[in-house]
Amino acid sequence: MAIRRNTNQRRAIRDAIANADRPLDIQEILDGAVGQTPGLGVATVYRTIKLLLEEGWITSVSLPGEPPRYELAGKPNHHHFHCRDCGRLFELPVRDELLSGLVPKGFVLDSRDLVLSGHCADCARGAKRSSSQPTADA
Repeated sequence: MAIRRNTNQRRAIRDAIANADRPLDIQEILDGAVGQTPGLGVATVYRTIKLLLEEGWITSVSLPGEPPRYELAGKPNHHHFHCRDCGRLFELPVRDELLSGLVPKGFVLDSRDLVLSGHCADCARGAKRSSSQPTADA
């Protein structure tokens, strides 16, 4: 097994993911890590993400038609909310008993992946502000 160095860049990328309260895409990881390691490049983020996936330290969250997001591996069961405006992905705690009630009688649930879509609080507030402001013609 190859020895992997814990460089400042890798540490900054790990910190960006570990300190996030939601799954991050590559650009969000880069934005979070570059403050700790100026000059960090996107190629280094991609290489480090590949290593962290291989190590099992992070897991990938996929949405149809969207780039993957990454979060810490080993989190308790949870699901996600996808904001259609800003594209961010948020974690949703969902109790198992709520989902088990949806499974038809006689079926066995062995996997689940629930993604709700809509507008996050920040984007919803922005939409309310812009719709309540008078237009130039009024």
